[in-house]
Amino acid sequence: MDESIVVGIDIGTTKVCTLVARIEGERNLRILGVGIAPSQGIRKGNIIDLAAASQAIARSVEKAQRTSGLEITSALVSLAGSHVSSVNSRGVVGISGRVIDQYDVDRALESAQAVAIPHNREIIHVIQRGFTVDGQDGIRMPVGMHGYRLEVEAHIITAAAATVENLRQCVQAAGVQVSQFVLNPLASAEVVLTETERQMGCVVVDIGGGTTDMAIYIDGDVWHTMVIAIGGNLVTSDIAQGLRLPISQAEEVKKEHAFAVESAISADDVFTTRPFGEDQPIQFSRKDLAMITEARLEEIFTFVMQEIKRSGYDGLLPAGMILTGGSSLIPGIKDLASRVMNMPTRVARPENLIGLVDQLNSPAYSTSVGLLYWAMFLNETAPKTHRKPGPQINVNWDTIKNIFKNLLP
Repeated sequence: MDESIVVGIDIGTTKVCTLVARIEGERNLRILGVGIAPSQGIRKGNIIDLAAASQAIARSVEKAQRTSGLEITSALVSLAGSHVSSVNSRGVVGISGRVIDQYDVDRALESAQAVAIPHNREIIHVIQRGFTVDGQDGIRMPVGMHGYRLEVEAHIITAAAATVENLRQCVQAAGVQVSQFVLNPLASAEVVLTETERQMGCVVVDIGGGTTDMAIYIDGDVWHTMVIAIGGNLVTSDIAQGLRLPISQAEEVKKEHAFAVESAISADDVFTTRPFGEDQPIQFSRKDLAMITEARLEEIFTFVMQEIKRSGYDGLLPAGMILTGGSSLIPGIKDLASRVMNMPTRVARPENLIGLVDQLNSPAYSTSVGLLYWAMFLNETAPKTHRKPGPQINVNWDTIKNIFKNLLP
């Protein structure tokens, strides 16, 4: 495919979204193809039915190919799930007083990867956070500097190798090669964060159907990432049980009538729907629905707050929380989040898109669009994810045989 064409496949619990875009001018993306299909065989970021998941991905890819007129051979693919974990590591290498080049930076990052990672886990991202040259810290990029000792702070994100391989197999079954996996909140951050928020310190929280994905940014870099295995589907499930509705109907009720703050709803406000066992639609109080919604969302934000405190960075986030993902569309969620988290909150969505963007101006597509931005930055700069292959050694066996012949009597 043309180098200026980028493709992202966002595989979520609720939907699979394939986007094809062309890079135009300076960091502009024109959306050429959109393929959205209901997700199947995936729960909380994990594959539970390989065949069903492959078919859902294939349908999404086929729609994107049809609308763009391009054949999709490789793509960046989103990754989430409770199997994802992260650790901060430090790598140190000697320089001998000469000028630091990219090879030294690569060696330092490789040194940072020398942490004890179980054999059943795979490194997804190694993200450089900052460098120290001869004790001077806070250096953004040391290439071109003189020094004797180079240190790098790196954020290493790993995932269960079997889960990653299952996801790769599903995408390949749809006829597409995975060029790289990208963690959901890192993709979302590419489109929803401002440079000021990255520098000041903030947390991106992407509430999807099956998972709530979060990434803490401080001084412009990722400091902590986490995936919590609950999401908007739990709100739907509670509504289904509380009002005795089928799940599909509960999802519609959530989208049309739910509100995140019970006290903001009048006791006279009602809506009609038909629960199990009833011949005719009956009236329900929106206040009761808001009570169910508020309780579950409050629980999600409490988990997020606990994770931020556990990371130790809760006092370093003056820019607050940036909410995105499909569940952030519930009215009133911003006020609830601000109250529970006790920090500034805004709901963010992809902006400044051109091309086929009718559906994409929604928080539900932040990860999908973010994958395209991630692919664009990989095209124009050294990748944020450092996965350097081992040294390539070409062995000339004839030469080795001749050497041994000369040594033998």
